[in-house]
Amino acid sequence: MPRFLIHHRHEPHECRVAFVAFRGHDSTLRHKAALASCAFGDHAIWWTVDAADEQEALALLPFFVAERSTVTRVISVVIP
Repeated sequence: MPRFLIHHRHEPHECRVAFVAFRGHDSTLRHKAALASCAFGDHAIWWTVDAADEQEALALLPFFVAERSTVTRVISVVIP
């Protein structure tokens, strides 16, 4: 199955909304660790997900988060 990197960005005043939006959204991403930079002032979150395509990857996110996100197909590589 293809792997995607989801990159979400929000404004500082939207930080709480980005996290609370997941409460009403059924997603395998809930209650799982994600990388985030909010504590350091950049207000971005990243997830690596397996999905059939970009639309399926975005469907894992609530609307507020998805509309502020980009999706990039990625693979693991070994750095020499």
